[in-house]
Amino acid sequence: MTIKSLSPLDGRYGAITKPLGDFFSEWALLKYRTHVEIEWLIAMAAQPEFPEVRPLTAGEVHFLRNIVTDFDENAAGRIKEIERTTNHDVKAVEYFIRETLSESSLSDVVEFIHFSCTSEDINNLSYALMLKHGIQDVWLPAAEKLVAAVAEKAEELKDVAMLAHTHGQPASPTTLGKELAVFIYRWNRQLKQIRALEYLGKFNGAVGNFNAHAIAYPEVDWETVSRTFVEGLGLIYNPLTTQIESHDYVAECFHAINRFNNIVLDFNRDMWLYISLGYFKQKTVKGEVGSSTMPHKVNPIDFENSEANLGLSNALLDHLANKLPISRLQRDLSDSSAQRNIGAAIGYSHLALVYAAKGFAKTSVNADAINTHLANAWEVISEAVQTVMRKHGHTNPYDKLKEITRGKTIGEAEIKEFITSIDLPAEAKARLLALTPCSYIGIAASLVKHRKS
Repeated sequence: MTIKSLSPLDGRYGAITKPLGDFFSEWALLKYRTHVEIEWLIAMAAQPEFPEVRPLTAGEVHFLRNIVTDFDENAAGRIKEIERTTNHDVKAVEYFIRETLSESSLSDVVEFIHFSCTSEDINNLSYALMLKHGIQDVWLPAAEKLVAAVAEKAEELKDVAMLAHTHGQPASPTTLGKELAVFIYRWNRQLKQIRALEYLGKFNGAVGNFNAHAIAYPEVDWETVSRTFVEGLGLIYNPLTTQIESHDYVAECFHAINRFNNIVLDFNRDMWLYISLGYFKQKTVKGEVGSSTMPHKVNPIDFENSEANLGLSNALLDHLANKLPISRLQRDLSDSSAQRNIGAAIGYSHLALVYAAKGFAKTSVNADAINTHLANAWEVISEAVQTVMRKHGHTNPYDKLKEITRGKTIGEAEIKEFITSIDLPAEAKARLLALTPCSYIGIAASLVKHRKS
């Protein structure tokens, strides 16, 4: 972190986003490019179809892979130094590997570094691996931590009745646990899709036709070689591309995260409103200040912080998902500049997840406020009364209840007086008279079980 960081992801919030640097930074891009180049050299040496690339010893393979394992800021700095001369970032990686091998027993195979490759063969595989590993190793754990915390609380609060609000107005009661479980169910659907995302890669030369490959080695089954290499990296092979991999899977990935983000945004706003209603209290932290002038304030700042960062993430994700699959003819360079912002898009989302979880951990149920609201909302029982009246043949019960309840606050005495006055079977009347806003929750508590779906 530096106080002069341009982005808060690397400045103010650098400690939180630091793990993403291993996957989405410039350093990470250079490391993954080095990884792909070296694995291609190892793959060629292991196949008899390429007799000019001699087999490598176990020690040489170990040496090559250690270039990636030991890749540090000095290595990245050397590549950037070479780039100042080449003015080409991928070529600088190739020259770095050549330079590293020149004083080793592998100096005789340096001409097969980057063999038949175009820059996009290296780049698309690098970005696919960065995205796959970054989401799986950093973003997903943060998402799962938030979901697990809310799921635990949903089970704990499944029987806690509260007044629901539709259009911001009192509505039929529900339970806190059931309302939280709605978010769990929604999140789990998106996580299922995110875990199943396919990360595609292409490895077929300058315009996707294996042009140079087929000239150099006309007898080689290049599609099989390419597929084996791409799948060996842990990616899905794309057999039909232009110079670039088409990025459709990237759009699918970003749209999926965008949907997850939107559910978190919905959750943040509901939690903010529940806190405003007093249904949740916020735990105070010794030494923290809520307002520079109002000492009593405990603001829901974590949820607000999360909301802001979700907006930034979604704006970037939406732009990238719409921009990257579109290219002029066989390729233009606009995707390259756009891709460099993938880390920021994921970073803002990750930051939002961390703050949503942090805010939620500071909350506790305020039973007094919840019960007070319920006790003052006897009008919500009117739904039950008119429904039972319909069942037993009453004409226009809705209108009769509307006359005494719409836009009005009525108490227990008034609603029970009305129930007593109507003609209903004794069992039905007794059930309505026993009803309270606290008990009028349907089967909300049992619905919480669906959060695991």
